[in-house]
Amino acid sequence: MKFYMIKSSSLCSIILFLYSIMILPISIYFIVMNKWILLEWEFMSSSTSPMMFPLILDPLSLSFSNIVCLISACVLMFSTKYMDSEKFLSRFIWVVMLFVMSMNMLVFIPNMLSLLIGWDGLGIVSFALVIYYENQKSLAAGMLTALANRIGDVTLIIAITLSINQGFWSSLHFIYHPFSYVVMLGIMVAAMTKSAQIPFSSWLPAAMAAPTPVSALVHSSTLVTAGVFLLIRFYPFLSTFQDFLWISMLFSSMTLLMAGLGANFEYDLKKIIALSTLSQLGVMMLSISLKMPMLALFHLYTHAMFKALLFLCAGAIIYNNMHSQDIRTMGNLWKQMPLTISCMNTANLALCGAPFMAGFYSKDLILETMLSANSSMLIILVVFFATGLTATYSVRLSIMVLWKQNNHLPLSSYNDEQWQMTSPMIILTMGAIFGGLLLQLLIPNFNESLTLPLMMKMLTMIVTLLGVWTGITLWNLKLNSPMNPSINTYFLSSMWFLASTSTQKTIYGPLSLTSNLTKMVDQGWLELYGGQGTLKLASSISKTNQNYQNNLMPSFIMMMISSILIIIMMIMYLK
Repeated sequence: MKFYMIKSSSLCSIILFLYSIMILPISIYFIVMNKWILLEWEFMSSSTSPMMFPLILDPLSLSFSNIVCLISACVLMFSTKYMDSEKFLSRFIWVVMLFVMSMNMLVFIPNMLSLLIGWDGLGIVSFALVIYYENQKSLAAGMLTALANRIGDVTLIIAITLSINQGFWSSLHFIYHPFSYVVMLGIMVAAMTKSAQIPFSSWLPAAMAAPTPVSALVHSSTLVTAGVFLLIRFYPFLSTFQDFLWISMLFSSMTLLMAGLGANFEYDLKKIIALSTLSQLGVMMLSISLKMPMLALFHLYTHAMFKALLFLCAGAIIYNNMHSQDIRTMGNLWKQMPLTISCMNTANLALCGAPFMAGFYSKDLILETMLSANSSMLIILVVFFATGLTATYSVRLSIMVLWKQNNHLPLSSYNDEQWQMTSPMIILTMGAIFGGLLLQLLIPNFNESLTLPLMMKMLTMIVTLLGVWTGITLWNLKLNSPMNPSINTYFLSSMWFLASTSTQKTIYGPLSLTSNLTKMVDQGWLELYGGQGTLKLASSISKTNQNYQNNLMPSFIMMMISSILIIIMMIMYLK
């Protein structure tokens, strides 16, 4: 009977774990043998464009699916405890499973027309998850998320429509045609909206209104990585356009810098981690623009491990802190939650690119490849400055949450006793430590050999250490900063005013203008000289005529009497 009492979250977690274990040897076989299998079902045929539903089994799709399902299994196990007070836990779990299924459909379908099933599925289900908590803030965040992603959906549909000239939509055999440039722009904008690049970045922190397990899934291996995956899948076609490379480089470097600066001025625990995700997405997009798609995929995999771990650790802290996310109400947690804090420190080290952590193998390789290539000096300075900022906000987060004085809320109780929370964190910690090394040994494309001078080799570590020193030096100043920050601080923490300009602040001006125009023109002059004015004029004329007639009433009576008398006299005279 105990089997039937198992929670839906635990059941789905077990299913995903088994799937991940089952697909692991298959993935290794396909990677080692460099094997591809393409299955196509033609369900409708025409003279020019056959309609097919393809499935591809290749190293990219199998490895990506393996990572997605492993992280999803850990997140669902974590949800067993984190969401235990939810009345509709089963509904939440099955919506999350739909989310995972949509991502897998996107991964395994190489056809641009058919992948819309998974692409739109991610958008619709993400909206349902962001508005899970029924309040105005969640609804506003969900609408921002849905509308921002809808822009990319429209451009992708335009790209699909224009691709009909080539007679097929397979990403494996895209060819040049008259509308290829517009198709390239459509795919690029779709990827930018999904991966929250400037100017579509504001929805990413807003999506933190969703439950923390959803945030862990969205920011590690599903929604935000879908844009990067789309560019990697279509890279052979996109890389033929020089404009794609420099436009991607420009926007990704701006996103990287903006997110790094914003995270250093944020006090919301989940938003700090969300901005770190945005920063790493900038690194991935930048590596694609520098013609390094496989290194972008490598960093995507390692980032998925330690970012999911960071969110689960943050969720455990929030769960024990009366669901408060303000890092100023935390402190000295290493005594109360030693296991969670150890895992969180490991994830932070991997995020900074500390030696022999997962992030080190991918991030360091991207930076070294960029140094060895003929990259712009400005781009190199921006990327290394953002790398230092990553270390700065990671140290700031660790100090304020882990080691500073206790500022806990009343009735908050911290402990590491929930095995449903700690078990997934331990699994992901192993991935954050050993994942980079294992992936580099397993996949040849992730293990590029570079020869650089010693100073250039050490440059990444020097910049990271400078960022750590800056974070330690400035954290006390930022901790004691006023609650009402200056306009400069607000500019940085609000993502260069993107958060404001993407929501009510942007529509307030036009709505005020139209409201004033409505009052002045439609309800003012047009009424004065239109319907209301005509009514008042007609009423005035009628009233004046009525008053005039009322004043002449005695005369009318005399005239009537006189007329009657005259008629009577005439009758008498005729007789």
